[in-house]
Amino acid sequence: MKAAGLILTLILGILAAPLAAEAQRQAKVPRIGYLSGSGDPSAPGHQVEAFRQGLRDRSYIEGKNILVEYRYVEGKLDRVPGLVAELVQLKVDALVIGLLLPGVRAAKEATKAIPIVMVSAVDPVATGIVSSLARPGGNITGLATLQRDLSGKRLELLKEVVPGMSRVGVLWDANAPGPVIAFKEYEAAARILKAELQSLEVRGPNPDLEGAFQAAAKGRASALITIRNPVLRRYPKRIAELAIKNRLPSMYEGSDYVEAGGLMYYGANDAEMFRRAAIYVDRILKGAKPAELPVEQPTKFDLVINLKTAKALGLRIPQSILLRVDEVIE
Repeated sequence: MKAAGLILTLILGILAAPLAAEAQRQAKVPRIGYLSGSGDPSAPGHQVEAFRQGLRDRSYIEGKNILVEYRYVEGKLDRVPGLVAELVQLKVDALVIGLLLPGVRAAKEATKAIPIVMVSAVDPVATGIVSSLARPGGNITGLATLQRDLSGKRLELLKEVVPGMSRVGVLWDANAPGPVIAFKEYEAAARILKAELQSLEVRGPNPDLEGAFQAAAKGRASALITIRNPVLRRYPKRIAELAIKNRLPSMYEGSDYVEAGGLMYYGANDAEMFRRAAIYVDRILKGAKPAELPVEQPTKFDLVINLKTAKALGLRIPQSILLRVDEVIE
């Protein structure tokens, strides 16, 4: 009887082992790494919040059935490689890189195994991030905001709002790769529109914004465009205040600048793009391969105008512009 009992115990143990292993596999909570070019731990910002909402929409609850490791650049681009390395060492199940070209490049160099979901402001094909939009290849996919393709349209809209616009100051971080590409795009668009640009270069992590606006005044700029990147993204309110102080109607590459007092924004809806980034994460966690997930592009762009700022500048927004506005801030 003892032998029979021992055999029964062994049989039950053998049968139970696969079940235990399967239960353990199902209990594994996926871990995501998120590198943000905006916000900080105390104030993550609307992009992170949109991504979190996207996760909730897909039935993910942070701390329960998904874990997210957040890292914030906080305007210090030299931190990017180290932050990417931290997330890779955690062996996360996917990496999300938000509007941060140096972050995507660092992640591409750091790992060929971990799936990477990007939200990119630059053309990921032209910059060598992916092979094509339809079939990215490798371990990177995500969304491209077409930010750079809209440079000419932003200048056109600014010209409509500021009749007789002669010279446009372009505020940008000369130390970062993304803005270098962006400034060249604005130069190309300006030549077509026969507009004159004034380069207002600053350098992070502590940009001399006052000096840049003094240069704009000295150069008699009649309007302003700000190229968004992690350094300038930290100062939307200050930039908007200086633009109003110097009587410069301003166009931006992020709606957060307009919410902070800037005049106009034209581009993809950030919240929608980051919500959709969560959909890519969900697909990857369910087995999809990044190489086979097409890079998505927006089909609609938002025009946002701050009428309170227009009034402060003494500007009358043309009816042709108001009819196209998606959001008005008063």
